[in-house]
Amino acid sequence: MRANFRMQRLYTPHDLATGADVPASEDQFHYLAHVLRAEPGLEILTFNGRDGEFRARIDFPTRKRITLHVLDQTRPQPVQPDLVYLFAPLKVGRMDYLVQKAVEMGAGVLQPVQTQHTQGKIGSIEKIEANVIEAAEQCGVLAVPDVRPPQKLTDLLATWDGNRRIIYCDEGDEGQNPVPVLQGISETALALLIGPEGGFSEEERTLLRALPFVTAIPLGPRILRADTAAVAALAVVQAVLGDWK
Repeated sequence: MRANFRMQRLYTPHDLATGADVPASEDQFHYLAHVLRAEPGLEILTFNGRDGEFRARIDFPTRKRITLHVLDQTRPQPVQPDLVYLFAPLKVGRMDYLVQKAVEMGAGVLQPVQTQHTQGKIGSIEKIEANVIEAAEQCGVLAVPDVRPPQKLTDLLATWDGNRRIIYCDEGDEGQNPVPVLQGISETALALLIGPEGGFSEEERTLLRALPFVTAIPLGPRILRADTAAVAALAVVQAVLGDWK
């Protein structure tokens, strides 16, 4: 069932069930009362990433507090996407875009990785989580991706579960078409690795290509920016192996 984009959507960490009264956070109060200028009785949609999506009525118990009175469920909770998204942090702004698009494209886990040429930094996991929630609110996603703490690429690979295949975008690959390579993958548990703006180092490329659970793919005849490559790779992986097929 597709999202209803005509109604405002808000994420809440609280449990949701018909008849429940859920408090709005201070930021949500400001948004609803001062930005949307919502009146008592306005209906919105709310979700928590666990219980599905519900229609809720805005109530004002006091002038400075809003509660959401949960009415009924509009969409059940879907299964969490199984695609693990591994990405080298980018500079501020471009990384926000990258995270938002990963949410929209159906990543289930976001795992920042530190590579030799990584230029961006992870300021805080909380900022990424806030970006994830905002993207989920805007694009109708109910299965909110899990954000994991950053790891060095070498440490991640050393402890990786070999039953989950890593697909990584190799700018040095001589091919142009990723589809035949992807069609040869039989595993259903997958991860997608996107490198930094400066690309993977030769040492990292050698390491990745030597691992039996890693598959390199090209992304066409042009050199793509890291954030563009992320969207392109997510799209082709979802189309050939993921939930688009």
